[in-house]
Amino acid sequence: MAEGLPGWVLIGAASDIVERGAGMRFPVRERYGRQDAQLTGFVVRFEGQLYAYLNQCAHVATELDWIPGQFFESSGLYLMCATHGAIYLPENGTCTGGPCRGARLRQIDIREHQGSVYWLPDDVLAAPNPPDH
Repeated sequence: MAEGLPGWVLIGAASDIVERGAGMRFPVRERYGRQDAQLTGFVVRFEGQLYAYLNQCAHVATELDWIPGQFFESSGLYLMCATHGAIYLPENGTCTGGPCRGARLRQIDIREHQGSVYWLPDDVLAAPNPPDH
């Protein structure tokens, strides 16, 4: 957690998230009643702003990145699902082309604070369980 940001979970250094370049993956836990799914979220930088989403295609629940952290297609203008070819607007996660046109990626609330990036768990997405020792 961040000092001054109670409840927020550290993702990493903001300087590691390059404009229209490699994004940063981070672990999340999706709550399903008594069961949890260990998933990933991701954060990218587009036109100077940070955006974060659950790393699942809106078409079929598969991760978007074709190489870990690579979410942008070659022009750097869109996020692209490596499996299905769905194209998403980085600024709002709306699918503009492919099998799920009009659907959206699940957005995650993030904040940049003192050089780091944090995400805020909600009623569905929680921080990952701490590792067993």
